[in-house]
Amino acid sequence: MRSARLLPLLVALLAPPVLADEPILPIPRSIPYDHAKAELGKRLFFDPRLSSDGKVACVSCHNPSHGGAEPRAHSLGVYRRAGTINAPTVYNAYFNFRQFWNGRAKDLQEQAGGPIHNPVEMDLSAAEVARRLEQDDDYRARFTAVYGDGPITFDHAADAIAEFEKALTTPNAKFDRWLRGEGKLTTEEAAGYLLFKSLGCVSCHNGINVGGNSYQYLGAVNPVTDVAAGGDLYARTGDEFDRNRYKVPSLRNIELTAPYLHDGSRATLEEALATMAYHNLGFTLSRQETRRLSAFLHTLTGDTPAILGAEQAP
Repeated sequence: MRSARLLPLLVALLAPPVLADEPILPIPRSIPYDHAKAELGKRLFFDPRLSSDGKVACVSCHNPSHGGAEPRAHSLGVYRRAGTINAPTVYNAYFNFRQFWNGRAKDLQEQAGGPIHNPVEMDLSAAEVARRLEQDDDYRARFTAVYGDGPITFDHAADAIAEFEKALTTPNAKFDRWLRGEGKLTTEEAAGYLLFKSLGCVSCHNGINVGGNSYQYLGAVNPVTDVAAGGDLYARTGDEFDRNRYKVPSLRNIELTAPYLHDGSRATLEEALATMAYHNLGFTLSRQETRRLSAFLHTLTGDTPAILGAEQAP
């Protein structure tokens, strides 16, 4: 049995690691960012006035109590318009090499503007965003303090939101503390991490964000037939080579961000593990392997981003 052959290696895993030998890196305890700009971005992130019906904010699809992700399979936008994609977590998005499932945004600022202009999501023009913000005395004072004299612009608003999102990091996960030699994994967690590496999960889910740094095929070994089409790299490039290719999602805080996959079609972590193991690696997981992998993945839950504060709202 695969997992049984891994047990002799557990003793080494229970000891402090040598970081250079591990394919996953810990999230820094803190990263530098402009606090005044991020606090402005925080207010914008929670403000439904950035949507045409005044009822949808960025936070509507990136829920702090749900790991910064969408708890529904598909997001609901203005006027209850239904989307077709599960909004990924905004936590630790700063560490992704591109943004969105198909990487259509090169950075957080470009990403911030996408949902606001999208006719299904928030459906507001750049000019209308600026007009609404200009009508608020507090916003005018905040924008002047951060960006200097002059009219409020949409680019400034997107820049501030991006700075807030940059601050949404979740350090000090149990696995990060183990990587830094500050704690131990349980036998079950260590066995799960060994499986994660030996089965090949780590070939796509690696680096500081345990993903988010490459495009890969969904169904690379065994095609997946029960997921919704769309939202892939093909939708952006039109190249058949890119059909069913998606940006590899981060596994940080994965226990909090169900449902899973681009279409939200996997309700539980166990279902997602079974899908990815069989369709992308060619393995059918045993119950023990599923339990151990899940135990490891639970060690990737970090601290709530400090900028949110105890109340998780501005």
